[in-house]
Amino acid sequence: MADLDLFDLNSNKVGKFEVSDTFFLPEVNSAVLYEVVKNQLANRRRGTHCTKTKAEVRGGGKKPWKQKHTGRARQGSTRNPHWVGGGRAFGPKPRDYSYSVPKKVRRLALRSALTTHFKNGSFFVLDNMSLPQIKTKLAGVVLEKFKTPSALFVDVDNQGLMLSVRNLPTSKYLHAVGVNVYDLLNYKSVLISKAAMQKLQEFLANV
Repeated sequence: MADLDLFDLNSNKVGKFEVSDTFFLPEVNSAVLYEVVKNQLANRRRGTHCTKTKAEVRGGGKKPWKQKHTGRARQGSTRNPHWVGGGRAFGPKPRDYSYSVPKKVRRLALRSALTTHFKNGSFFVLDNMSLPQIKTKLAGVVLEKFKTPSALFVDVDNQGLMLSVRNLPTSKYLHAVGVNVYDLLNYKSVLISKAAMQKLQEFLANV
């Protein structure tokens, strides 16, 4: 077991938090980080793009001119792709971009993302993340105390913190079960509660 510093909302050390020796990795695996982030972004794509083929563009039913004896190239429709106003050749159609990544790869990437913050000194475990009031300004003060321009706040069922953080353009609140690689890498620091750490340790125990 290793000990991490435990902080309060004013960035004062208030104790230690025990974390399993296997929670962080000895080395960050950048390859799995890339694969999982690519997978997350692909799964978010709506895939609703659509262009019309020459069969779907209005008009073009009549042959523009007769086949022979005009001195011009033969044409069958004014809606062919090379005509102005014609259909699109090989254009995008609605499709599903999502695909799956093995569970072990996803969890390895999650540990790599957590290890990245730990090695950069931007991973903070907080004793209590309950703000005295639901105010965005108070959440901004927490960022100032930890000297970070942006942060991912992670807790368990903290409605007040979620409402306070949601209007901060540089920060985000996540429930412990929603922690993911993309959001971990997208913010400069991670502020996580003791309860959320325990949830994560249980989740990653079998990796």
